[in-house]
Amino acid sequence: MSRLGRILETIREDVDAVRRGDPAARTTAEIVLSYPGLHAVWGHRVAHALWRRPGGRLVGRLVSQLNRTLTGVEIHPGARIGRRLFIDHGMGVVIGETAQIGDDVVLFHGVTLGGRSMSRGKRHPTLGDCVVVGSGAKILGPVWIGDGSQIGANAVVVKDVPAGTVAIGVPAKTRAARRRTAGEPLEDPALLVEYVI
Repeated sequence: MSRLGRILETIREDVDAVRRGDPAARTTAEIVLSYPGLHAVWGHRVAHALWRRPGGRLVGRLVSQLNRTLTGVEIHPGARIGRRLFIDHGMGVVIGETAQIGDDVVLFHGVTLGGRSMSRGKRHPTLGDCVVVGSGAKILGPVWIGDGSQIGANAVVVKDVPAGTVAIGVPAKTRAARRRTAGEPLEDPALLVEYVI
Protein backbone atom coordinates (compact mmCIF):
# COMPACT_ATOMS: atom_id res chain seq x y z
CA MET A 1 0.00 0.00 0.00
CA SER A 2 1.33 3.46 -0.89
CA ARG A 3 1.94 6.13 1.72
CA LEU A 4 -1.10 8.07 0.50
CA GLY A 5 -3.17 4.89 0.72
CA ARG A 6 -2.06 4.36 4.34
CA ILE A 7 -2.92 7.97 5.22
CA LEU A 8 -6.38 7.68 3.68
CA GLU A 9 -6.97 4.35 5.46
CA THR A 10 -5.99 5.94 8.79
CA ILE A 11 -8.36 8.86 8.18
CA ARG A 12 -11.20 6.46 7.36
CA GLU A 13 -10.49 4.42 10.51
CA ASP A 14 -10.46 7.56 12.66
CA VAL A 15 -13.81 8.72 11.25
CA ASP A 16 -15.29 5.23 11.78
CA ALA A 17 -14.04 5.27 15.40
CA VAL A 18 -15.99 8.49 16.00
CA ARG A 19 -19.08 7.02 14.34
CA ARG A 20 -18.90 3.90 16.57
CA GLY A 21 -18.16 5.86 19.73
CA ASP A 22 -20.68 8.69 19.46
CA PRO A 23 -24.36 7.99 18.79
CA ALA A 24 -24.80 11.72 18.04
CA ALA A 25 -22.51 11.48 15.00
CA ARG A 26 -24.68 11.79 11.90
CA THR A 27 -22.65 12.20 8.73
CA THR A 28 -19.05 11.90 7.64
CA ALA A 29 -18.99 15.60 6.80
CA GLU A 30 -20.20 16.51 10.30
CA ILE A 31 -17.57 14.26 11.88
CA VAL A 32 -14.70 15.57 9.75
CA LEU A 33 -15.65 19.23 10.18
CA SER A 34 -16.88 19.48 13.78
CA TYR A 35 -15.19 16.94 16.09
CA PRO A 36 -12.30 18.57 17.99
CA GLY A 37 -11.16 15.22 19.41
CA LEU A 38 -10.70 13.95 15.88
CA HIS A 39 -8.87 17.13 14.87
CA ALA A 40 -6.61 16.74 17.92
CA VAL A 41 -5.69 13.18 16.89
CA TRP A 42 -4.93 14.30 13.34
CA GLY A 43 -2.89 17.27 14.59
CA HIS A 44 -0.97 14.94 16.87
CA ARG A 45 -0.14 12.62 14.00
CA VAL A 46 1.49 15.56 12.18
CA ALA A 47 3.29 16.80 15.32
CA HIS A 48 4.53 13.30 16.18
CA ALA A 49 5.91 12.76 12.66
CA LEU A 50 7.80 16.04 12.92
CA TRP A 51 9.01 15.22 16.47
CA ARG A 52 10.58 11.98 15.23
CA ARG A 53 12.56 13.67 12.44
CA PRO A 54 16.12 14.86 13.12
CA GLY A 55 15.90 18.53 14.10
CA GLY A 56 12.10 18.45 14.07
CA ARG A 57 11.36 18.65 17.78
CA LEU A 58 10.81 22.41 17.94
CA VAL A 59 8.48 22.38 14.94
CA GLY A 60 6.65 19.33 16.33
CA ARG A 61 6.20 21.11 19.65
CA LEU A 62 4.89 24.24 17.92
CA VAL A 63 2.38 22.18 15.92
CA SER A 64 1.22 20.49 19.13
CA GLN A 65 0.69 23.88 20.80
CA LEU A 66 -1.31 25.13 17.82
CA ASN A 67 -3.32 21.91 18.01
CA ARG A 68 -3.95 22.57 21.72
CA THR A 69 -5.12 26.12 21.01
CA LEU A 70 -7.52 24.98 18.29
CA THR A 71 -8.96 21.88 20.01
CA GLY A 72 -8.54 22.22 23.79
CA VAL A 73 -6.67 18.89 23.77
CA GLU A 74 -3.00 18.86 24.77
CA ILE A 75 -1.03 15.92 23.41
CA HIS A 76 2.75 16.06 23.71
CA PRO A 77 4.28 15.32 20.29
CA GLY A 78 6.38 12.55 21.83
CA ALA A 79 3.33 10.54 22.97
CA ARG A 80 2.64 7.34 21.02
CA ILE A 81 -0.95 6.82 19.97
CA GLY A 82 -2.39 3.68 18.38
CA ARG A 83 -5.08 3.35 15.78
CA ARG A 84 -8.70 4.50 16.08
CA LEU A 85 -8.33 6.66 19.21
CA PHE A 86 -11.63 8.43 19.95
CA ILE A 87 -11.52 11.51 22.18
CA ASP A 88 -15.13 12.44 22.98
CA HIS A 89 -15.67 16.18 23.53
CA GLY A 90 -11.97 16.47 24.26
CA MET A 91 -11.76 19.71 26.21
CA GLY A 92 -9.16 19.47 28.94
CA VAL A 93 -7.57 16.18 27.84
CA VAL A 94 -3.83 16.10 28.59
CA ILE A 95 -1.51 13.35 27.31
CA GLY A 96 2.12 13.44 28.46
CA GLU A 97 5.31 12.89 26.50
CA THR A 98 6.00 9.26 27.39
CA ALA A 99 2.35 8.12 27.34
CA GLN A 100 1.52 5.19 25.07
CA ILE A 101 -2.03 4.47 23.93
CA GLY A 102 -3.09 1.22 22.26
CA ASP A 103 -5.68 0.68 19.55
CA ASP A 104 -9.44 1.35 19.87
CA VAL A 105 -9.11 3.48 23.02
CA VAL A 106 -11.80 5.96 24.10
CA LEU A 107 -11.00 9.03 26.23
CA PHE A 108 -13.69 11.38 27.53
CA HIS A 109 -13.20 15.05 28.38
CA GLY A 110 -10.94 16.10 31.21
CA VAL A 111 -8.78 12.96 31.16
CA THR A 112 -5.15 13.32 32.21
CA LEU A 113 -2.45 10.81 31.31
CA GLY A 114 0.19 12.49 33.45
CA GLY A 115 3.38 11.95 35.36
CA ARG A 116 4.21 11.82 39.05
CA SER A 117 7.90 12.70 38.87
CA MET A 118 10.21 15.15 37.15
CA SER A 119 12.79 12.50 36.22
CA ARG A 120 13.63 11.68 32.63
CA GLY A 121 12.53 8.39 31.16
CA LYS A 122 9.15 6.65 31.21
CA ARG A 123 6.92 8.68 33.52
CA HIS A 124 3.46 8.54 31.92
CA PRO A 125 0.89 5.72 31.61
CA THR A 126 0.59 2.99 29.01
CA LEU A 127 -2.95 2.08 27.96
CA GLY A 128 -3.60 -1.25 26.28
CA ASP A 129 -6.11 -1.89 23.51
CA CYS A 130 -9.86 -1.26 23.90
CA VAL A 131 -9.50 0.81 27.08
CA VAL A 132 -12.24 3.32 28.01
CA VAL A 133 -11.35 6.23 30.32
CA GLY A 134 -14.26 8.17 31.85
CA SER A 135 -14.60 11.94 32.19
CA GLY A 136 -12.16 13.63 34.54
CA ALA A 137 -10.12 10.52 35.28
CA LYS A 138 -6.45 10.97 36.14
CA ILE A 139 -3.99 8.19 35.34
CA LEU A 140 -0.64 9.16 36.82
CA GLY A 141 2.83 7.73 36.53
CA PRO A 142 4.29 4.87 34.49
CA VAL A 143 1.37 2.54 35.20
CA TRP A 144 -0.05 -0.09 32.86
CA ILE A 145 -3.79 -0.16 32.06
CA GLY A 146 -4.59 -3.63 30.71
CA ASP A 147 -6.52 -4.42 27.53
CA GLY A 148 -10.29 -3.99 27.76
CA SER A 149 -10.18 -2.10 31.06
CA GLN A 150 -12.47 0.76 32.00
CA ILE A 151 -11.49 3.69 34.19
CA GLY A 152 -14.47 5.31 35.93
CA ALA A 153 -15.22 9.02 35.79
CA ASN A 154 -13.04 11.08 38.15
CA ALA A 155 -11.01 8.04 39.24
CA VAL A 156 -7.38 8.61 40.20
CA VAL A 157 -5.24 5.69 39.07
CA VAL A 158 -1.69 5.37 40.45
CA LYS A 159 -1.27 1.58 40.21
CA ASP A 160 -1.45 -0.92 37.36
CA VAL A 161 -4.95 -2.00 36.30
CA PRO A 162 -5.30 -5.64 35.16
CA ALA A 163 -6.88 -6.42 31.80
CA GLY A 164 -10.66 -6.63 31.76
CA THR A 165 -11.31 -4.77 34.99
CA VAL A 166 -12.98 -1.53 36.04
CA ALA A 167 -11.01 0.94 38.17
CA ILE A 168 -13.11 3.30 40.28
CA GLY A 169 -12.65 5.80 43.10
CA VAL A 170 -9.87 7.85 44.66
CA PRO A 171 -7.44 6.16 44.81
CA ALA A 172 -8.85 3.74 42.25
CA LYS A 173 -9.68 0.17 43.18
CA THR A 174 -10.44 -2.53 40.62
CA ARG A 175 -13.26 -5.00 40.05
CA ALA A 176 -14.09 -7.44 37.23
CA ALA A 177 -15.80 -6.16 34.08
CA ARG A 178 -16.90 -7.44 30.70
CA ARG A 179 -14.15 -6.68 28.19
CA ARG A 180 -14.85 -4.55 25.13
CA THR A 181 -13.35 -5.71 21.85
CA ALA A 182 -12.12 -3.75 18.83
CA GLY A 183 -14.94 -2.36 16.70
CA GLU A 184 -17.62 -3.04 19.30
CA PRO A 185 -19.85 -0.05 20.02
CA LEU A 186 -19.50 1.45 23.48
CA GLU A 187 -22.01 0.63 26.14
CA ASP A 188 -23.56 3.64 27.81
CA PRO A 189 -20.50 5.58 29.05
CA ALA A 190 -22.69 7.25 31.65
CA LEU A 191 -22.54 3.94 33.52
CA LEU A 192 -18.92 4.70 34.36
CA VAL A 193 -20.10 7.69 36.40
CA GLU A 194 -22.09 5.54 38.82
CA TYR A 195 -18.89 3.86 40.03
CA VAL A 196 -17.48 7.04 41.59
CA ILE A 197 -18.79 7.38 45.13
